[in-house]
Amino acid sequence: MGLTLGLIPEDTPAPAPRTRFAGVRDRLESLRFERLWQAWTFEFLLFGFKQGWACLFGALMLAALLVTHLWYPPAAPIARYDALVIIAVLIQLGMLACRLETPAEARVIIAFHIVGTVMEIFKVHVGSWAYSEAGLLKIAGVPLFSGFMYAAVGSYIARIWRIFDIEPLHYPPRWQPVLLATLIYANFFGHHFLPDMRWLLFAATAVIFRRTWFVFRPYRADRRMPILLGFLPVALFIWFAENLATFSHAWLYPSQVGGWSLVPITKLGAWLLLMIISFVLVASLHDMERLSATTTRHRSRGTAR
Repeated sequence: MGLTLGLIPEDTPAPAPRTRFAGVRDRLESLRFERLWQAWTFEFLLFGFKQGWACLFGALMLAALLVTHLWYPPAAPIARYDALVIIAVLIQLGMLACRLETPAEARVIIAFHIVGTVMEIFKVHVGSWAYSEAGLLKIAGVPLFSGFMYAAVGSYIARIWRIFDIEPLHYPPRWQPVLLATLIYANFFGHHFLPDMRWLLFAATAVIFRRTWFVFRPYRADRRMPILLGFLPVALFIWFAENLATFSHAWLYPSQVGGWSLVPITKLGAWLLLMIISFVLVASLHDMERLSATTTRHRSRGTAR
């Protein structure tokens, strides 16, 4: 009997890595309220707290851009752009060391850094925007910290997926979102030489995800939201963050070279399309993790036999 107590069923998946936030989340979600209005108020505040926690990587990067813009010493031994690369790497290592994010989320950041840097190199080459300051840690004129700005979006989506226990409902066949994300990414490059397909891509997005909902848990009960509605506020938030980033001269659009001005609101559509790429990539990584876990269980069964 003592032996059987230590056995783990073959179908039991390995526990997901827990971050320091997990304990805080457990304590907060264990609170009870007698009055309904108190529970609703607490759920609203907890939702905001969790959203803020999911934005941690992006918030730290944005703070680094603003602080170095306002107070970086002109006579510093390394250029500000290079310092931002070092800061971004240290933030990432610090979050892993302090268990503020999981290794899986760190892999998402690396993937988005690569995808973002490739697009940055092209966009700078065709003059969509420019990096006006000097630095050694660059590829084809693009500072390496720029990829971390795309990674911040991927980090946010990966973190809310875990923090809110997100499950897509009525998700379309997997090939459709993957094809859509591929076409969106290709259009970011191709619209400089071919007709811009973004309106067709918006329409395709509406058709593909018309029945899809987010099921998420901010407190004790599951809530749900149409996925298309969920994309919009996140894209708007990224647009606000982009305005702060350009204000800090992290990069500049041609219209901002003579003096800073708001990023055109039309950029909101581009960020919405980027959100779709980000969501599909994170969803695909979750699929691969589930497939890997299933394969491991099947192999374990085969070995046991």
